Amino acid sequence: MAIAKAERLMNLALCLLGARRPLSKRELRDSIEAYVEAARPEKGGSGSDDSFNRMFERDKDDLRELGLVIETVENLDGEVGYLARRDSNRLPPITLDAEEAAALGLAAKVWQQARLAGAASGALQKLRAAGLPEEVDPYEGHAALEPRIPVHEAAFEPLMLACRDRRPVLFDYRKASAAHPEPRHVEPWALECWRGHWYLAGFDRDRGAERVFRLSRITGRVRSRGTGFTAPVPDVVTVRETVAGWAGETADRSALIRLRSGAGYPLRAKAAKVRELGEGWDELEIPYGHGLDAWLVEFGPDVVVVEPAELRADVVDRLRAVAKG
Repeated sequence: MAIAKAERLMNLALCLLGARRPLSKRELRDSIEAYVEAARPEKGGSGSDDSFNRMFERDKDDLRELGLVIETVENLDGEVGYLARRDSNRLPPITLDAEEAAALGLAAKVWQQARLAGAASGALQKLRAAGLPEEVDPYEGHAALEPRIPVHEAAFEPLMLACRDRRPVLFDYRKASAAHPEPRHVEPWALECWRGHWYLAGFDRDRGAERVFRLSRITGRVRSRGTGFTAPVPDVVTVRETVAGWAGETADRSALIRLRSGAGYPLRAKAAKVRELGEGWDELEIPYGHGLDAWLVEFGPDVVVVEPAELRADVVDRLRAVAKG
């Protein structure tokens, strides 16, 4: 079936590119064998105009998605015709040096788990067709690297599009200290991946201030809410710096915790000192900054806060709030 569709698309593209005048649906239907076969009941086709129209519209959209410029022209009798002019579908010569080609190749490999994967690889194929030399290997010199940006959250794509289109959104968000999610009305600014997690920075309309949201805590569907922003978008959105501050990356204090052996490797990577306590526990000294309590709660029973007392109290309060939920 995939081969049959590819052949049908190729025939439609050649027909539109080779025509000297706009062709109507009827003329295209009679000129392309696949459409003729689909119309014959004895060949399994329905023979209906509706079936052909749906197939043709899908094929036309697929060709446009692939980059073919198809014009819609209406003649004096009101009949609609279609044409793909050669001058509109001819790209200028593409000249890329080795570094530029490598950057494009890496970009095509990075997006492995989002719908951007198809767009990235498709762009590379179009550049090949437009003149990118076959002898230029986009992956040369990077064979040992497997760059990937993991995207597991369903909220990623609608938020990415909302950031691009400057469109406010509404979603339910569960804070680390809360048992139930709350609605948030946000003007999205930027998405950024930090230490394997995606974060959204934007203006929270309900709170009247800038906020950063972790995508894994967004529940349900992201909905669009109106158009236009009410707050100015800053020239520089410091998502990483904000999250790093919450996680204690910029802390000037230390906290002492007990961590179950074989658990909490992100905490171990941050530790200034590690001491084995025995009986399946280790003692760690880690940086202490705003938001560390929320991070420690994520490790559940594998972490026990020893000091300071205020951090221990904050963690206990968060755990109690979750337990009550």
